[in-house]
Amino acid sequence: MIHDPAVLERLENSQARITKAVFPFNTNHHDTLFGGQALAWMDEAAFIAATRFCRKRLVTVSSDRIDFKHPIPGGSLVELVGQVVHVGRTSLKVEVNIYVEDMYQDHREKAITGTFSFVAVNEEGKPIPVLPVL
Repeated sequence: MIHDPAVLERLENSQARITKAVFPFNTNHHDTLFGGQALAWMDEAAFIAATRFCRKRLVTVSSDRIDFKHPIPGGSLVELVGQVVHVGRTSLKVEVNIYVEDMYQDHREKAITGTFSFVAVNEEGKPIPVLPVL
């Protein structure tokens, strides 16, 4: 559990929200969002949240358990919400949720969730501390 007020403020300020429309070029043969596109959008949202948190160079090292709860139809709106959920010495984890909503109705539900891990690196690609060493 994190108790440092400065770190808690960083966590709060790092949340990333991205809204996308699911156009035909983002769908598969079932007219639902292509899974690879969803993963790319999720990695982007996770990267933005992680970068906002530590303001360091980061590389994605893994995507941990992506749960596709239900398909996202073409013609939908999606909101990706990324939030840092764990901070290590040189790494951090970001949870990303994708919420889907119909363009013409007031209904929104979580469709996909996943966690992405990042490592902070220097110019040579070597791991460095995520937060300043005090």
